[in-house]
Amino acid sequence: MQVSGQKIVVLGTGGTIAGKAATAGDNIGYAAAQVGVEQLLHAVPGLKAAAGGDLLAEQIAQLDSKDMEFSVWSALAKRCASALADPGVRGLVITHGTDTLEETAWFLRSVLDARKPVVLTCAMRPATALTPDGPQNLLDAVAVATTVGAQGVVVVAAGVVHGAQRVQKVHPYRVDAFNSGDAGPLGWVEEGAVRLAQNWPSALSGQAQPAIEKIVNCARWPRVEIVMSYAGATGALVNSLVRDGVQGIVVAATGNGAIHHALESALLRAQAAGVKVVRSTRCPQGQVLPKPGDALPDSRGLSPVKARISLMLELLP
Repeated sequence: MQVSGQKIVVLGTGGTIAGKAATAGDNIGYAAAQVGVEQLLHAVPGLKAAAGGDLLAEQIAQLDSKDMEFSVWSALAKRCASALADPGVRGLVITHGTDTLEETAWFLRSVLDARKPVVLTCAMRPATALTPDGPQNLLDAVAVATTVGAQGVVVVAAGVVHGAQRVQKVHPYRVDAFNSGDAGPLGWVEEGAVRLAQNWPSALSGQAQPAIEKIVNCARWPRVEIVMSYAGATGALVNSLVRDGVQGIVVAATGNGAIHHALESALLRAQAAGVKVVRSTRCPQGQVLPKPGDALPDSRGLSPVKARISLMLELLP
């Protein structure tokens, strides 16, 4: 079911979905971010009809998402907030590269009061591929954006709807590259209709505007780095980061937040020196279960890259 007479705003940021290769059979040797978002939309038959109203395309950035920058996040969040406040806008679709899509999704989830749907979509094959996946993903994203009752920041790829908190890229090549781990997907898009398995994500309440203002007015983002625990780990990297003025560190721990003793000692010294330290797990499923007396706080279920985003936002002046 769709609501007609309202706009769907499509914001382009580049990525593989806008990529081009020299030959149609090349799905890996392409250049990302070559096709404008308007051209992408015009190439999908039936997209405007699926929208049930106007499609407004805007190019926010044009980059390979491996090179995502804080300045792009700031511009994207500002434009999303403006569109969400527009009563003539039904929902938003964002075209994005796959490499850092989960990070952008969590960032937007953390700063937007998304009482309307904000749908990130992507492609694993360039627009020039023999069988590109981008057009179907765009159709599915518009289907989600026009679904009655839809809200929150979600990711749509390969017919699956994922929530921003749990979604991860889990494969470097295949079309179905995203997974929500043991939390499972929010639902699926089937022939233009959404079938939900879970409720839509809840919207932020009263936190969004202050967050947006902080981001827009921030001259320099807090520096937060990620380190990993592994066999034979040392504290040398942590010591170096502290000397270099790092403000926060996320540790991708083994198992249920376990950290090599040498690395843990360095992290505790960093914490005592005023550096914010957060413990996540390098396991792709599940989350750290905290224990009484833990010296390092856990990430509250966030993956290392998403815990880094939350810590950066917490440290914003």
